[in-house]
Amino acid sequence: MTSIIGRNLLAGAEPDPAGDAGHGPDHPPRVGFFTDTSVCIGCKACEVACKEWNAVPEDGLELTGMSYDNTQGLGADSWRHVAFIEQDRPVRDPGGAGPQAGAAASGMRWLMASDVCKHCTHAACLDVCPTGALFRTEYGTVVVQEDVCNGCGYCVPACPYGVIDQRQDDGRVFKCTMCYDRLGAGQEPACAKACPTDSIQFGPLDELRERAAARLDRLHEDGVADARLYGDSPDDGVGGDGAFFLLLDDPEVYGLPPDPVVTTRDLPAMWRHAGAAAAALLGAAAAVFAAHGTIGKGGR
Repeated sequence: MTSIIGRNLLAGAEPDPAGDAGHGPDHPPRVGFFTDTSVCIGCKACEVACKEWNAVPEDGLELTGMSYDNTQGLGADSWRHVAFIEQDRPVRDPGGAGPQAGAAASGMRWLMASDVCKHCTHAACLDVCPTGALFRTEYGTVVVQEDVCNGCGYCVPACPYGVIDQRQDDGRVFKCTMCYDRLGAGQEPACAKACPTDSIQFGPLDELRERAAARLDRLHEDGVADARLYGDSPDDGVGGDGAFFLLLDDPEVYGLPPDPVVTTRDLPAMWRHAGAAAAALLGAAAAVFAAHGTIGKGGR
């Protein structure tokens, strides 16, 4: 691990989030999700498995009237959300495995994607939590301790993806834990286990990035020029995500920010400027007192 002296721990390159969080050198490799939306069929098995395993409360069955999506978005009671996006545009079939297969005659396509907490390399929710309810696990993931959360809500606006949310009945925040209890038992998260098409893949993050790059190359060779990876780069504004995606259109189409930035990135610089300003004020005050003291002595 590189030295942390002189580094901005809230932004920039971060090769070992778990190590920098205090976990020893023998901690497990960082794990994550790679979601290949080109093979998502919108079955919502991931949503159901997440709710069942984590005992997440029911959150209503209200249709938006704009699609078949009844979950509508991520929230305190929806830790997985499968987006349904209908587009009136020619269809390209990436190998016949996805929802686009067989839809060419209609001239429209469905984009489906299972969204989740990104478990950011630089997680602003961690930076602003005053109680330590949010913590970095030995797997590099970010987890909320519901019995420690005091409901202050500081983490809600800090999240650049709008993922973390407060439960209305008590104010505490909840989000995906990447099934921390299952990881400890050597099991994969419930959503990945339930996915019938392997759209949600779980494993060591480095391996997932290699797998995603190979899949992207294959899609480009098949003529799917719009395919792109989202959240995989350690050089992006959050240092790369622990949950990243292969998309078939712009991130905004899926409700994702095009260029997310960790919201606490500039805090170290702000504190340095505040410290410099305070030192200048103290120096000015000392000069004033010294001048008045000299004049007072000379006038006596």
